[in-house]
Amino acid sequence: MNRIKKLAYAKINLGLDVLGKREDGYHELRMIMQTIGIADEIIIEKTNETGKIELKINKSDLPADESNLVWKAAKLMTDTYSFSGGLKIDLKKNIPMAAGLAGGSTDAAAIFNGLNELFELGVSKEELCRLGVKIGADVPYCIIGGTALAEGIGEKLTSLPELPDACLLVMKPDFGVSTKYVYETLDSKEITGHPDIDGQIAAIKEHDLKKTVALMGNVLETVTIERYPEIQQIKEDMLSLHSFGSMMSGSGSTVFGFFPEEKLAREARAVMEKKYPNAEFFVTGPAPRN
Repeated sequence: MNRIKKLAYAKINLGLDVLGKREDGYHELRMIMQTIGIADEIIIEKTNETGKIELKINKSDLPADESNLVWKAAKLMTDTYSFSGGLKIDLKKNIPMAAGLAGGSTDAAAIFNGLNELFELGVSKEELCRLGVKIGADVPYCIIGGTALAEGIGEKLTSLPELPDACLLVMKPDFGVSTKYVYETLDSKEITGHPDIDGQIAAIKEHDLKKTVALMGNVLETVTIERYPEIQQIKEDMLSLHSFGSMMSGSGSTVFGFFPEEKLAREARAVMEKKYPNAEFFVTGPAPRN
């Protein structure tokens, strides 16, 4: 096998809590993560040019050099497992950027999984995750995907039962949000309301989607919505259009809503596209574990 194609799925947070700030400057997190059916497409090919990593991206505003997480992941795998030859990587971006959907992290994760398969390395998911955290805190989760509890900085993972069939309307407004800004602005000591992560875990294990959604919460909204109040309006719009739960994903700016059926989600999309003509919309559902 000289070529492999991988889908790199976006993620949303069903719950996101910040427990405090660590001595190393990172925040201690407790999150419920879920992959969804929006995906970047990545083709990896072997070449004869030993040590050369060639990256091509369909977005001209994304760097295709050593600063890209895809390139970094490929270099780390090459250095760690010393396979011969080089790599040609073609990345087609479909996941919105600066959106709280882990677009860069999931692309890097697809490289770890893809190279493991392409070169038949037989590396365990656990080992790939230990490597992945060197690239980014969300990468280990994206290597595994599905429904999971993420703790620490996001690298301590516990897989959970798959979310029941659900229909989601996902909206990326016409602005992005800096994750760095949100976490630097957040004062974890001032957080008064924490989401019931344990309650969500119990609801997921009971396959109770309505209860899982009812317990959603994201403490980062306190920072992001203060600066971008449009996010609160988008949540309210979704709820007024038959969503039974709406929340911001990660640090934003993406907002998603759960709908009882696809027809209602598509009707809501049609209404919201008129109000937010420059936004990106997706009707999708949960994606399986990698």
